[in-house]
Amino acid sequence: MILRTQTSSVQVRYMQTHKPPFRIIIPGRVFRQEATDASHEHTFHQFEALVVGEKVSVANFLYIAETFFSQFFGKKLNVRLRPSYFPFVEPGFEFDISCTNCEGKGCSSCKQTGWLEVGGAGMVHQNVFEAAGYEKGKYQGFAWGFGLERLAMMKYKIDDIRHFHGGDVRFTRQF
Repeated sequence: MILRTQTSSVQVRYMQTHKPPFRIIIPGRVFRQEATDASHEHTFHQFEALVVGEKVSVANFLYIAETFFSQFFGKKLNVRLRPSYFPFVEPGFEFDISCTNCEGKGCSSCKQTGWLEVGGAGMVHQNVFEAAGYEKGKYQGFAWGFGLERLAMMKYKIDDIRHFHGGDVRFTRQF
């Protein structure tokens, strides 16, 4: 038995009972074997998105993500995609936003880089669609998994992710 490390199992169940096109958001609490620091925690909340259709591209993903971040933060943020490996997407990438705590100058939240990784993403691998019973090559889609606490850190200028689950009522009372 293991606690879930992501909410992707919901995506699989959804694809088994629905046909494209569709767009879904899946929130949930996840658990990781991870060393903690100002931007990493072993228990956090994640929200995944899955968008599937006949003409879905990385450009669609980037537009939707940039639009979401602009509306969530009330301003345009710099975003970047870095190549990465995740077994169910190809290509896969890490998704970073410019650090709002230091405005990109470098701080403990972003490890002095000016960027904060908010999650992983990628184009859904065709083998996933085939396993779900979809005609191979007919659909494309993207998926992402973003950490909610990291987004809250940037929105509310919180310098350490460990405050969210630390139990200090002085932290929660400020909201």
